[in-house]
Amino acid sequence: MSGQHTAYLGLGANQGNRLANLLQAQQYMRARMTIEKTSSYYQTEPMGYEDQPKFLNMVCRVTTELGPEDLLHFLKRIERRMGRWPSFRNAPRTIDIDILLYDDLILESEELTIPHPRMHERAFVLVPLSEMEPGLVHPVLDRSVETLLGGLRHWGVAKQCMRPRPTHDVQQEKPRVPVCLSRVGVTSLQRNVRFGNGEGSELFQASLDLFADLNSDQAGVHMSRFSVATEELVHNLTRVPTPDIESLAGNLSRQILKDQGAVRSEVHITARSPLGKITPVSGKFTEELYNLIGIASSTAERTRCIIGVTVEGMTVCPCAQEMVRSNSRDILLKEGFTEEQAERALNAIPIASHNQRGLGTLLIGSDVRVRAESLVHIIEASMSSETYAILKRPDEFFVVNKAHRNPRFVEDVVREMLRLLVDTFPDLPDDTFVLARQENLESIHKHNAFAERFGLMCDIRRELAGEGVNPIRPISMDEWLKS
Repeated sequence: MSGQHTAYLGLGANQGNRLANLLQAQQYMRARMTIEKTSSYYQTEPMGYEDQPKFLNMVCRVTTELGPEDLLHFLKRIERRMGRWPSFRNAPRTIDIDILLYDDLILESEELTIPHPRMHERAFVLVPLSEMEPGLVHPVLDRSVETLLGGLRHWGVAKQCMRPRPTHDVQQEKPRVPVCLSRVGVTSLQRNVRFGNGEGSELFQASLDLFADLNSDQAGVHMSRFSVATEELVHNLTRVPTPDIESLAGNLSRQILKDQGAVRSEVHITARSPLGKITPVSGKFTEELYNLIGIASSTAERTRCIIGVTVEGMTVCPCAQEMVRSNSRDILLKEGFTEEQAERALNAIPIASHNQRGLGTLLIGSDVRVRAESLVHIIEASMSSETYAILKRPDEFFVVNKAHRNPRFVEDVVREMLRLLVDTFPDLPDDTFVLARQENLESIHKHNAFAERFGLMCDIRRELAGEGVNPIRPISMDEWLKS
């Protein structure tokens, strides 16, 4: 048999740590199959040989490429690995794994019978199977699992709650030191998320930071609820993708606000996102990766969202280039060139300087939607040159030549980002939050160069229009999110 097959397996254990044995068996099973669904756990009375501990049983549905005989051999190897060896019938066991059903197959051989010959008589099989799929039909008896279970007189099966039951909610107790905490939560939660609409959606690997403000009379937040909120939303995204990263951040922040009973919540998401580009000379297609950023903060009154990107590029130091130019001019004059000839020569060729790999970040907070790709292009245009994942020699020449004809300090890059942003998006409201940041990874210094500007769009517009600097300290991102 080839392709994927669906099988139903019954698992039981009554020796050692029964739950741990069932979980370990499932871990071993995953090497050759996908466990798609599992039942609850049920405690059952032993059958045949009663002088032994009670069993813990369950059923799972799996898909596998293994044929029925190969599947049986694989499961028997797991049983032996976990310490089960041939003994008398109905003996105690650390693990027991039975093939109940395999597709719609009817098989009878010396070593294997499918469907399991006694499954219709066993409540510890039919009860968990009925919980999972009551309408599942026995291919020989042509009766549903639910009907077969109804025909049994004595079940002897009790559903088990395997979760500990705390006597009180520790997180809701009053702390010893009654002080509010600005942000409490989880960081670096790794998940796959899908952005886009319909067929145009793409899968991204994302890192999430989830926070809630904590009142002075609450000991702690419910850490598990952060991941539960994320799992529920991410599960829904596999069916209906969210349009963009800031929408996902907003949805998560509202869910956390509700789950934690917090005054305010905050979510930070960073995902690696691809963007197709064409190399400047050779015309080769290359896929660049940049960091896509979504931030949101929610209160009972409103949710504020920020979209942003971090992009790599190249900058050339103007200061070192001016020193090289000045020295080259002196050399030309000593060699007999006139002042005019020396200037013409220096203007005709790019001047050497040291360069850096630059990391530019641009964040926008507004109710008006801004495409992340637009921010990528603004950052790249603000540096000395954009860079590419693939560069042929003509492309290398283009990038180096362009960068050295366009030297920029780290401060220049930030100011250029702001100028291009205002020119590109004249319709952004005055209360839009803006953060432009550049960090240059220096090549000849033992430090990195850094510059940043944040504030409202109205203040940046006034400065660019020559109306002077706002004397009031610019609003920070935290202040804008909380305001």
